[in-house]
Amino acid sequence: MESFDRLAQIMAQLRAPDGCPWDRVQTHESLRPYLIEESAEVLDAIAEKNSRALCEELGDLLLQVVFHAQLAQEAGEFSLDDVCQGISDKLVRRHPHVFGDERAADADAVKPLWDAIKKQEKVARGEVQTDSSVLDGVASSLPALAGALQISKKAAKVGFEWPNEDGVWDKVREEIDELQSARDMGESKERQAEELGDLLFSVVNIARWRKVDPETALRDVNLKFKKRFQTMEKIARAEGDELEALSPEEWDTLWNRAKVSDH
Repeated sequence: MESFDRLAQIMAQLRAPDGCPWDRVQTHESLRPYLIEESAEVLDAIAEKNSRALCEELGDLLLQVVFHAQLAQEAGEFSLDDVCQGISDKLVRRHPHVFGDERAADADAVKPLWDAIKKQEKVARGEVQTDSSVLDGVASSLPALAGALQISKKAAKVGFEWPNEDGVWDKVREEIDELQSARDMGESKERQAEELGDLLFSVVNIARWRKVDPETALRDVNLKFKKRFQTMEKIARAEGDELEALSPEEWDTLWNRAKVSDH
């Protein structure tokens, strides 16, 4: 694609000796915050169903990929072409039901094929060891909710699972009781934080059983709360009220008005 080649050329020029001083001093490590930030902005655009913003944010995210590939090429490690070739080969390899002779009638039938091929790839790379863990593939840099979901999915796949969903709900109630007990007993903040973590992990398992992505669910709620709170601010400002001076009852009334306004 001509536009993709142009982007790669622009990135190379920015990194050239006569290029941009800021771009020239960047490293894989220094760019990490921008990769996270741009990914988050893509997710925001999707949540807001804003196609114009999504197009722009995907461009910003693509720039991060091109930037990292340029750094690697300069270090003699790999090139942007290697990145594209690698993912292309992987897509073809992992979709034998499209590019080969396998058959998959629906999305559920694809997952076993995908898992089997991934396992074969690990064997080919010599990554399967006797002391390996089914949790080895969970990235430590994932957001906590997303990481918890991956961990629970992988553990459940090998049999570490409740016999039914009722058991998961019982676990959530148990963790709520333990957190409340830690509070009532005046236990340390560290201990209460541990109990809260147990509760959150249990809730993630509810999400898994309900086939809901907890990271997306919480992100959507964050966005909904943000918009609703900003609506409350606008209403209060229009009526000359100071938010800090509102009573709990007035806050509740304002919240309900904002809910109606959102719909």
